[in-house]
Amino acid sequence: MITTVQQHILQEQRRFPHASGEFSWLLSAITLSTKMIGAKVRSAGLTDIVGAAGDVNVQGEVQQKLDVYANEVLLHCLSTRASVGVLASEENEHPKIVGHCSDGAKYAVVFDPLDGSSNIDVNVSVGTTFSIMRRPEGATCDEPERWLLQPGTKQVAAGYVVYGSSTMLVYSVGFGVHGFTLDPSIGAFVLSHPNIKMPKQGKYYSVNEAYAASFPPGYADYLQLLRDGELSYPYSSRYIGSMVSDFHRTMLKGGVFLYPPTAENPEGKLRILYEAFPIAFLCEQAGGKASDGTGRLLEIEPTSIHQRTPMVVGSQVEMEKFEAMVASGEISALV
Repeated sequence: MITTVQQHILQEQRRFPHASGEFSWLLSAITLSTKMIGAKVRSAGLTDIVGAAGDVNVQGEVQQKLDVYANEVLLHCLSTRASVGVLASEENEHPKIVGHCSDGAKYAVVFDPLDGSSNIDVNVSVGTTFSIMRRPEGATCDEPERWLLQPGTKQVAAGYVVYGSSTMLVYSVGFGVHGFTLDPSIGAFVLSHPNIKMPKQGKYYSVNEAYAASFPPGYADYLQLLRDGELSYPYSSRYIGSMVSDFHRTMLKGGVFLYPPTAENPEGKLRILYEAFPIAFLCEQAGGKASDGTGRLLEIEPTSIHQRTPMVVGSQVEMEKFEAMVASGEISALV
């Protein structure tokens, strides 16, 4: 018998004694959205949906046509859920207060609608990331920052969808990580990777080595010891350039994914709320570790919605070595 993501969400809901079904209904908006996005991604070479849209988002990045479409789909589907009060996206400068925000609105949702979208034109895997926060006690609808600017430890759920050779949804509500592959014959995400556990050690590291000369001191030494086999065997390099895809491989195969600060981006490049937090949450839930280069990434208390951060995530062996080098001063947080 198969288990669909909707069935699994309902089963997970039983862990919460006062669950009313609203959270499951919220997550169904995300699964519906990502099915629609996945359909567009699959037809990208056949329709006028590839290339730049002509606008620049708040990050200073040229929006792709699929960025715009994915953003609109997620905003629309999530806005119909009465339990959602605040939405924030990579593509919008300001958060959106959902029109029906009321005392019954319990959640804020943040997302990157299409991570790695510049790769669409060359048929490389892309993804969607999302994070769900609970409404802080006493927070009103006209103060969305209070809903959003919470440390990553406050996430009640997080996940990503990778659009590759298959479309796969990976999510967690804090009780392990589960993966679902979209079965196009029935139009449903089906449980294919139950209770994902990251291997304690992998054979690959993933980083954009073109920027190695401007990494903070110590990062190059860490990469060299991986290549030299100082952690039992020599590592190989794997880098796609689409964060969701690179992390997906790291979680399933083990190893380490690094996005250090650089001279050009000394604060890091990944956005904390909707890129780093969900990935770090999933990594820890799968048995790995996540750092911002100084300490546990999930403990950061963000001060702005589009704040950036460095990120290093991976298996226990690689991360313990990284943390030891940070603690000894061999790896610096400063460029």
